[in-house]
Amino acid sequence: MSEGPASDNDERAANRARFELELEFVQSLANPFYLHSLGQQGILDQPSFIKFLEYLQYWRDKDYARFIHYPHALHHLELLQHAQFRAEIRKDEWREFLNQKQFDHWRTWRDPQHLSGVIIPSEGQQSAVNGQDTGQ
Repeated sequence: MSEGPASDNDERAANRARFELELEFVQSLANPFYLHSLGQQGILDQPSFIKFLEYLQYWRDKDYARFIHYPHALHHLELLQHAQFRAEIRKDEWREFLNQKQFDHWRTWRDPQHLSGVIIPSEGQQSAVNGQDTGQ
C-alpha cells in the first residue's frame, strides 16, 4: 500500500488541529486572570511549560500574528519569557495592575489625546492649568 491523498488529508487535519489549539492557547494569554491562575497553580515554574512558551514565540511572526484577535496575548507571551514576570503574576496586586493597564489601553487606544503618549488637556482642563476659572 502506498500513502496517498488520505494520508495527506490526515496530516493536514492534524496540522490544522494543532494550529487551532495553539492559537486558542496563545490568545488565552491575553487574560490576566488566566495568567494569575497559571502562576498560582505553579504551572509557570515548570521547565517544560517554559520551553513551550519559548516555542510559541513563532506567533510573533507576521504570518502567524495576523490570526491573533487579542494583541495583548503577544505582549503577555513576551512578558512570560522573563522569570521575574512569571513570579510576580502570582500576586493579586500584579494581576489587578495588568488588568487595569489592559483596560486603560482598550479604553484609550483610539483617543487622539493618548496616541502620542502625551496627554493633551481638554479646554476645561487647559483653563484650570492656566489658573483661569471657567465659572462652571
